[in-house]
Amino acid sequence: MTKLKLNDVIEDKPVKITIEFPADVHADLLDYAAIINGGKKEGMPRPEKLVVPMISRFMATDRAFAKARRKTQAAPAAG
Repeated sequence: MTKLKLNDVIEDKPVKITIEFPADVHADLLDYAAIINGGKKEGMPRPEKLVVPMISRFMATDRAFAKARRKTQAAPAAG
């Protein structure tokens, strides 16, 4: 089986935003959803459900982001 960075889609209380993707990115999301579902299109997760886990995974593994965040959170608040 293919080892993907994203392996499950967790349901959570949503905050609604509207975003537009290029058609090729949407096609990639459809392909990704099918692969998560064992290659089957029927019963695959909706592509919009993949976006949040993908972004979360990206941020969780971005070392520069983590370092900058720690630095920002450690800085005393100006006031």
